[in-house]
This record gives sequence, structure tokens and C-alpha cells, in this order.
Amino acid sequence: MRIVVDAVTKGRSALPETSTAYETGSATLVVAETEQRPTVLGLVASGRMKVDAGTVTIDGRVDSSSIRRRVALVDAPVVSEPESNVTVTGVVAEELMFAGRAPNPFAATRWLEGIGLESLASVAIGNVEPAARVRLPLELAALRRDVEGLVLVAPDRHGGEPLAWWRIAQEFAERGYAVLVVAGHASKTTIDALDDTAEADR
Repeated sequence: MRIVVDAVTKGRSALPETSTAYETGSATLVVAETEQRPTVLGLVASGRMKVDAGTVTIDGRVDSSSIRRRVALVDAPVVSEPESNVTVTGVVAEELMFAGRAPNPFAATRWLEGIGLESLASVAIGNVEPAARVRLPLELAALRRDVEGLVLVAPDRHGGEPLAWWRIAQEFAERGYAVLVVAGHASKTTIDALDDTAEADR
């Protein structure tokens, strides 16, 4: 699966002309600044918002319904982020329901044990440390039937080292997902510098 966002715009300033692409087995980082633009770009790239100009295609065709079915919008502010005071168990239980699984505390606890995060069960999601805060919604989105792509919005707003959540995004790509991460310029600069260093060391 390959999704191409080609010269899209939305509104006067909601999203200036932006192009990017993401595909199965790789993680792509795209920059969007300001409070609103990361979520707008996430909605566009996951087929959930019409654009004023440009196109969003999946495997060479315009098909928003297919994109919506096959791509999860993950942790987008206002749109799909959990309330900060809800416990991790509560967040997991709700997502298990969307995935067609038993949405109860016992099932949520068992699922957390399965990924080694059972110690977070009673913690409010807003108090979870950055790396786990990013991993949790990605793991939960991946449970949904038909999901092949993940659009992660503004993980840098949770703090921590950009390379930590970038490595998590790359892990999901290695698991066979098409991953798009929407983040700020500072994060991209940091990740690019580290990638250049790693390449030089090879």
C-alpha cells in the first residue's frame, strides 16, 4: 500500500500546500507546525478530510473510503487523543471495543500484560512517560481489523527524545505497517542529524 499526498491545501491557513507519501514497510516523517496543522494534515493523510486543492491517492487511485478503512489516525489532538485524566485501563478497554474485543478491565489488564505495560494500568494516560504514551495508541490502533497504515500526529507534544518515538514508528514499519508521523521542524532536525551520524558510522 502506498498513499501519496500531493500538493494538498485546506482553508486559508489551516494547511498550506503540502506533499508527502508513506507506504507499507516504511516510516515517513512530515513537518507541520502550529497548533492546528498537524491534526489537519493527519486527517487529510488518513482520508478523513476533504482538501481544497491537490490529491490524496492510495495505490494510484483516489479512494478516501479505502484510506479511512485501512489507515488509523493515531493520537491526533482534539480528534482522537484520549482524555488526559482517563486511566490507561480505561483507554485500553475503549480501544478493545473498537477492535471488536471484550471491552472490560480484565481484558484490558491482560492486554497490557501481553505488551509488558501492566504497571501503567491505573495511571492516568496524561501521566504516562513519553515513549510509552506513544507506543500505547499505536499498539491499540494496530488491533483494529483491516488497519494497514498508521498516521501518528504530533508525538513530540508529549516531550521526551524525538529519537525514542521515531524508533517506535520504525518498529511498526518493520512489522509491516505504512507509518506516517506528523511532527515539528525541531524534531525533524534532531532525527535527521542522528540519522546522518548513524549513516556516517556505517
